[in-house]
Amino acid sequence: MEPSPVRTARRRHYLLCPPTHFAVDYAINPWMDPTRPVDRAAAEAQWGRLRDALRALGHRVDLLDPVPGLPDMVFTANGATAIDGRVLVARFRHEQRAPEAEAHRRWFAAAGYRPVRVAGPVNEGEGDFLLTGRHLLAATGFRTSRAAHHEARRVLGRPVVSLVLVDPRFYHLDTALAVLDEEQIMYHPPAFAPESRRVLRALYPRAILVAEPDAAVFGLNAVSDGRHVVLPAAAHGLAGRLHRAGYVPVPVDMPELLKGGGGPKCCVLELRPG
Repeated sequence: MEPSPVRTARRRHYLLCPPTHFAVDYAINPWMDPTRPVDRAAAEAQWGRLRDALRALGHRVDLLDPVPGLPDMVFTANGATAIDGRVLVARFRHEQRAPEAEAHRRWFAAAGYRPVRVAGPVNEGEGDFLLTGRHLLAATGFRTSRAAHHEARRVLGRPVVSLVLVDPRFYHLDTALAVLDEEQIMYHPPAFAPESRRVLRALYPRAILVAEPDAAVFGLNAVSDGRHVVLPAAAHGLAGRLHRAGYVPVPVDMPELLKGGGGPKCCVLELRPG
């Protein structure tokens, strides 16, 4: 048996938002059911463990102030994409989340990022844009428009690889694919259209392919620093595979936030200064 590769962690900078106003008052994805009770105190405790896990790994965590009436603000990954100090703020598809964009725009402007541009076409931030070492992987199919891919290439200055999602359970790219390091990803092939699967196979022949049991518990909604992979505790099989591949799984239990269609990565927006 070949020894596992040596993985190297890199200190990251993240933006999170406390789930102070978290609720499931509407349904805009298949995971949301307004008739199912949400335990906000449990959601806050689970989110707190995610925040603490990221800090314990040595990462910087900044906080976005929650806004009353915006229950999905906890899912900061959807609010923007920040690369090399440039920020492209989201334009949400659903009116319920639209005001979140202004909260993100204000935060980035106050933090000194330049330029900070609000998207023209529908664009749901790092929910559908994931940066690798060579490409910005971009998804369409349910939320972000294909026109947003062209805008992201212009604004963020990175080559964009367009992918199409086909399973509504995996309505954002970060629910179907995770970037592990600059060269390796993991993904759930059935979430993608056939042509997109061919593209991913060609670009990442050594990717970790994730089967239904782990994908269905949001196992791919993971945050990696190149060595440590923070992922849902329910993704037992995937944690084992990551360990065998040389990564260090960091399980977190977030069942309350899954009621809103989110997991660890949904709650984490990576900030990449110039």
